[in-house]
Amino acid sequence: MEKECMNCGGSIYFQCRKEAAKYNDRLSSREGASEMLNVSVSSLSNYELGLTPVPTDVVVRMADLYGAPELEACYCKNDCPIGKRQNIATKIRGIEQITCSLLNHADDDRLHSIKKGLLRIASDGKLDRGEEEELKKIVACLSDFADDVMELRMYLKKHGGTPDGTN
Repeated sequence: MEKECMNCGGSIYFQCRKEAAKYNDRLSSREGASEMLNVSVSSLSNYELGLTPVPTDVVVRMADLYGAPELEACYCKNDCPIGKRQNIATKIRGIEQITCSLLNHADDDRLHSIKKGLLRIASDGKLDRGEEEELKKIVACLSDFADDVMELRMYLKKHGGTPDGTN
């Protein structure tokens, strides 16, 4: 797995279980966690040690049980063949850092420039060779904005319920 999903403290799966154990004593042991996840102790051990790939359904159960939506993002970025082709945030910064980044990327001048550029490119209904470079820059700017929104969704899911505002 990628460095940000694994460090000297163990895999992201182990780290998230240990973090969740602060709020749920049953998660402090592999025995308790494996029972709650409906997997064997040896399977959980292999997942946490990085010896066996974690099945998608188990990743989803871990993310829900541990209150760690970053597990799903980490899985998508590192284990899913489609996700490996995308730029996916796998860490959740503090709300103040996410907000500053989002507001910086959503600057009025930048958004106005993107709007004007897209209208100019789309006005004739085709992408001319000279417009490709401008469109690439626009997509890069919008990708930064989209990354911030994705991270904000993960933050909300982790700290406030589901992204649609329900718990």
